[in-house]
Amino acid sequence: MYDLLKPHVKRIVVCNPRRNALLKEGSKSDRVDARELAELLYTKMLRPVYHRDHGMRVVKELARSYVTISKDQARVMTRVKALYRSWGIACSGKQISTVRPRSNWLEKITEPGVRHRAEFYYQQLDGLRSVRREVRRELLQESGKHKASQLLRQIPSIGPIRAALLLALAQTPHRFRSKRQLWTYSGFGIETHDSAEYRYLAGQLQRSEKPPQVRGLNRNYNHDLKNLFKSAATNAVAKSGPLQEFYLALVKRGIRPEMARLTLARKFAAITLAIWKKGVSFDAEHLKQQTA
Repeated sequence: MYDLLKPHVKRIVVCNPRRNALLKEGSKSDRVDARELAELLYTKMLRPVYHRDHGMRVVKELARSYVTISKDQARVMTRVKALYRSWGIACSGKQISTVRPRSNWLEKITEPGVRHRAEFYYQQLDGLRSVRREVRRELLQESGKHKASQLLRQIPSIGPIRAALLLALAQTPHRFRSKRQLWTYSGFGIETHDSAEYRYLAGQLQRSEKPPQVRGLNRNYNHDLKNLFKSAATNAVAKSGPLQEFYLALVKRGIRPEMARLTLARKFAAITLAIWKKGVSFDAEHLKQQTA
């Protein structure tokens, strides 16, 4: 919609519907909503969502295709396992979806119709794998044209695919003023609630010493970007290196493992933003100093 309207107007604003609470009041119709949107725009009460082209359109579309096809492949693999489990056949692990022992797995299904159904699922799985490999090759080829891809791949656990997805999901680091904005966009922003911040003591207004209550992480975020940082953190925990040392240092200080992984995921986001925005290489020694 943004691309279709952009050539026909002087200025276009893409706003976040979650923040337009005033549109939920009163009668609802296209005419009423348009009027209320115009009034909010005139009073500058609409909060625009970042939407701009930075030469990443091809990478963005290829990344969308790769993520969608990967989800479809995982969905079909789950469907195959569900078929075997429905007939009481144990199928843990990934061998059931590989090509070599497939005939052995099909022989375990005694019902001809069900076996034929499993064969159709396997054909669908093979087709998705073939398309996924092709999209992956084009995604890596296109992302390699950007200098930021080489910088991001220097970060441990950020391989070629994760670097390409970062380019597609974030597009540019300059849209984030600080790491806290990236944390919020990635679902790592901490939400707090507070009331009665001030009180009167002996006739003087003083700030209350009651700490704000933490309500968890923000719920409005980019799910694909959060999954990317979380998977990178999980991968870094299992491999020796500076990021694993950072994680172990947190656990040694008494932080729970799940909270330590969350802190490591936030660290991944901060490192990614710093390297991408400044155009510098990954410095493990600086991370070790922070760990100490």
